[in-house]
Amino acid sequence: MTKSKNGENDFAPLNDFLCFSIYSAGHALTQFYRPILDAIGLTYPQYLLMVALWSEDDQIIKNLGSRLFLDSSTLTPLVKRLESAGLVTRSRDPKDERQVRVRLTEEGRELKSRAISVPNCIQDAVGLSDEKVVEIQAAVAGIRDRLIEKKC
Repeated sequence: MTKSKNGENDFAPLNDFLCFSIYSAGHALTQFYRPILDAIGLTYPQYLLMVALWSEDDQIIKNLGSRLFLDSSTLTPLVKRLESAGLVTRSRDPKDERQVRVRLTEEGRELKSRAISVPNCIQDAVGLSDEKVVEIQAAVAGIRDRLIEKKC
């Protein structure tokens, strides 16, 4: 907050808020992804879930939720839609019936070849070097992690 000419507390301009810069950049990225992901039949949240499974298949819902920062009430419908599309299967973990495992189907594994160019397309559009991307990712992840730990 800043002091106005009459001494009252006022908000800084919206563009001065870090939260707005992160939010609006995230929104712009999601909008940029939309037509690219439409071409392969995924929404942005579905894409993130598939990327998590492409990097490590056969995961329990709880672990996927932790990796994606999603609670089960958001993640379960997402997994169900991917299952209906034939990209993943869900099953109870035989070692612990309380856990649900998510696995890629053959079609889900094959989709990776159609999605492999997406990260490069995004990086080209953003126009940053690999080093700068790593630097920004680390800074934003650090902000996220500190916010998760702290409460006002």
